[in-house]
Amino acid sequence: MHEQTVLVLTGGGAARAPVGRFGYVIAADSGLALAPQLGYDVDLVVGDLDSVDPADLDAAVAAGALVERHDADKDRTDLELALEAARTRGAQRVHVVGGAGGRLDHVLANALCLASATWAGMEVSATFGSAGVWVVHAAAELSGRPGDFVSLMPIGGPAHGVRTEGLRWQLAGETLHPASGRGVSNELTAETAVVTLESGALLVVLPGREQATVSTDDGGTHT
Repeated sequence: MHEQTVLVLTGGGAARAPVGRFGYVIAADSGLALAPQLGYDVDLVVGDLDSVDPADLDAAVAAGALVERHDADKDRTDLELALEAARTRGAQRVHVVGGAGGRLDHVLANALCLASATWAGMEVSATFGSAGVWVVHAAAELSGRPGDFVSLMPIGGPAHGVRTEGLRWQLAGETLHPASGRGVSNELTAETAVVTLESGALLVVLPGREQATVSTDDGGTHT
C-alpha cells in the first residue's frame, strides 16, 4: 500500500473526492456506489451488504474486488468493520469519505466511531459531505484561510489541557466537555493554527473545508 494509506468509502449521500493518493480502497456496504462516482477501483467490500446495489457488487467483483460479508445481526457498524479491515492490513493512515445526509443516527455513529481508542494506532481523518474531520489525540497544525470556522469537539469524555494558537478565541490549558459548546465555531485568524491537548480526544471539524490541511501529532499530513 502507498505509505499504508487506506481510503474507506461509506454511504450517506453525495460525497466529494478527497485529495491524495491511496494504496488500498475499502467500500463499507453501500459506500461502494461512491467508487465509480469518485473514480476509484475498490479492493475490498465489507459489511452485511444489506444496502449495497447487487449490480455494483457484481461489477466490483468482476473487476477483482474481494468481498468480506458479515451477518446482518452483527454488533458493529459497517464503518467499524471497514476500519478494522484497514487496521489488519497494516494501515497507518485512513481517510473516510461519505455523505453527511441519510439517517442522523448513522452520521453520529460514524463520527463517534472515528475517535475510538481502537484506531489510536492509525491517523484517522474523514470527509463527510463538504466538511473535513480529523481525530487529534495530542497535537495538530491546521492550515486554512483566515475566517474559516473550526470546531473542537471532545469525544468519549473530556479533553484536558486544550491549548490553541492562531484561533480567534484562544484556549489556554482548558478542559472541553462533550456536553458543552465551548469549542464550537471558533475561527482561524491566520493561515495556520495549532491545537494541543494533554489527554482525551478531539474531533477537529472544518465545515465546508474538506481540502484544508491538518498535520497530526505523529507527523502525518492529511489533505
